[in-house]
This record gives sequence, structure tokens and C-alpha cells, in this order.
Amino acid sequence: MATQPPDSPADFALPTGTQEPVSSGETGDVRLGIVGAGKAGTTIARAAIAAGYDVAISGSGPAERIAVIVDVLAPGASAVSTDEVVRHADLIVLAVPTHRFRELPRDLFAGKILIDAMNYWEPIDGVDQELATAPAGTSVIVQERFRSARVVKSLNQLGYHEFEENRRPPGAPGRIAIAAAGDDPAAVLAAIQLVDRLGFDAVDAGPLEAGLALEPDGPAFGVAYTADELSHLLWPRPVHSGGTRARKALAGALS
Repeated sequence: MATQPPDSPADFALPTGTQEPVSSGETGDVRLGIVGAGKAGTTIARAAIAAGYDVAISGSGPAERIAVIVDVLAPGASAVSTDEVVRHADLIVLAVPTHRFRELPRDLFAGKILIDAMNYWEPIDGVDQELATAPAGTSVIVQERFRSARVVKSLNQLGYHEFEENRRPPGAPGRIAIAAAGDDPAAVLAAIQLVDRLGFDAVDAGPLEAGLALEPDGPAFGVAYTADELSHLLWPRPVHSGGTRARKALAGALS
């Protein structure tokens, strides 16, 4: 998440194919884990708490070190270790500086839905040729690192100020959209439900490699689009197969 690079290493930030916005007033598990207690992580935590989630959040050090920060910036969230975040929830947002994700154990998120809310910023992350030249986007590299997790690219499109200022209830005028890209339909559905509850219309952007469009320099990055605008941007032509997978899954989940 960020339309601009975070201003310190501790600050970190938000296409399977639906051509139309997908929105849901329902969700499954109301527990959410967040790995990353910077500006983006705590912004997402505040929104999740307001939406009724039980939030556990971790930083780069002991939980005690971020407890005061969390109490001030995300009151109601629990400051815990990263291992405790993983035990707390099946849906986890990864919001660390991008160069830090390789420090986490490969099997840490085994079986979890992992929402990659990171953006690669060279001034913060340093020169990383693998990330800078990733032809299918950086989330594919994140998935390769955490093979046993189900990675979805989302929550990285907007800066934390824009994220906080643009949250709206379903159907409200001016509600903007956030996309989710992933290869696992159930994981994408979970991300879509989270996005909706956090205050945004959700658009299924397609497979994980389509997350490239949501990253810095991508056409969907840093712009407040409506759901129709974002859908048309990501799906300029009709999709004849697999184009409604998230909508079908959503209908099944709510039936």
C-alpha cells in the first residue's frame, strides 16, 4: 500500500476474472492477522477493527516493542509475535518492507491465505533485480517463497492516507474500488470479502500475475477508481472462460 515510498524501513504499506465489481456484506472468519506494524499495517488494522475483526498484529521485533505503537495507532488490536499472528488467523495481511519478506521462514504461512500488500520501492528496499524486473509481478516471487500459502495481491493500490480517507459503507456515493489478484479462487474470495468489509468495492483482477497491474507504475496503482472504472481497466475485453469465478464462489458462499 502506498502511492509514495514509505518514509522509513518501519513504515510499510494494498485478474481469475470478474469484469464486474464483486461486493459482499458477509464474511467468514472475523479474525485477521497482520504482519507489519508500520503506517500501512496499522491503517489496515484500524479499518479492520472498525469492521468488527479481531486483529492481531506483529512487527519486526518483540511484541512488547510495538505494544505502545499499536495501542495508539490501532487501539483494539493485539500486539503479538509473528508466530502468534499465524496461530491467530487463517487470513493474514503481509505488510512489511518488501526487502524483508525473505527474512520470514518459508513455511511460516503454511495453509494460510496471505494477502500481499507490499510494494517494491528501490529507495527503501535497495536495488533488488529479482523484484525490480519481475515480469509477472512481485507477488509471484512472494508465492514462490511461501509455496504452502495461498497468496493474493491486494490492499497495496492506495497510500495509507487515501485508504483511510476513502472508506465507505456498501452502496455509499463515492465508494472506490480495490482489486484482488490470485490463483486460488477461495483465497481471492476471502480477500474480496475483506476488501468489502474494510470499506471498498472489490474487483477480481484475475490470476496472481495480473497483480503486476496493481503495483507501482501499473495502470491501477495510486488512482481512486470506481469499481466499474477499475473493472474496465483490468478487463478491457470480454473474458469468455473463468470470467466470473469469484462471483460464482461468492454466490455459493452466501447461498
